[in-house]
Amino acid sequence: NITVFFSDIRGFTTISEKLDPKVLSDLLNMYLTPMTDLVFENQGTLDKYMGDAVMAFFGAPIHYNDHAVWACRCALQSIAKLVVLQEEFRQKGLPIIDIGIGLNTGDCSVGNMGSQSVRSYTVMGDSVNLGSRLEGINKQYGTRIIISEFTYKDVKDIMICREIDLVRVKGKELPVKIYELVAEKNAPQKITELLNYFNEGYQNYHKKNFQEALQLFSKALNINPEDGPSKLYMDRCHEFLNSPPPESWDGVFIMTTK
Repeated sequence: NITVFFSDIRGFTTISEKLDPKVLSDLLNMYLTPMTDLVFENQGTLDKYMGDAVMAFFGAPIHYNDHAVWACRCALQSIAKLVVLQEEFRQKGLPIIDIGIGLNTGDCSVGNMGSQSVRSYTVMGDSVNLGSRLEGINKQYGTRIIISEFTYKDVKDIMICREIDLVRVKGKELPVKIYELVAEKNAPQKITELLNYFNEGYQNYHKKNFQEALQLFSKALNINPEDGPSKLYMDRCHEFLNSPPPESWDGVFIMTTK
């Protein structure tokens, strides 16, 4: 039982096409070095780089019970480091990058895998696939870190999170609750107020009280006009007010892409 960690630079293909190969290599090095250091500092294992993406896992080869907490801590620290890097890149005239991170906790196959000639220490299984998909789905919610309900269960007493949807992943029958990882321990008062408005709006949304939900999401956006989940749910509320969902609607979002 481990926690998998996936991070990826947004729109990296477009960025790479505009840069000289040497500059691109230097940019990646400037980004991947501190991100990798954070994995190691938080007891993680680097699995591999996939271009600009980082795949890591927590809880192996030496197992420890609070691996989900360490993975979440690493994710939060990665976003904090990203802010520092963005300013450095701005001063050097480099493209400003942004990232998304996905975390999932579950049982995986862990070990040396590959061919008879080349093997690597890695993880495989459904839990790994879900973690990868959660990283990508950040783009739809305007978030940076999304964790599954399985990770949330292990960190809810330590980390501040908000439930942002119930999704049915491609190839899976049962929906999974997903959460945005917001902070560790105490969040600023404004963030707490925003989360309270959002959570109340989210509950009304699932009760089909779309007008009430709309007002609450609007209050959340008054605190932070750039809050991605609130903007998304305002759009959904407008759609359902114009065209109400069927009686059988269960509030589940169908994830059609990997």
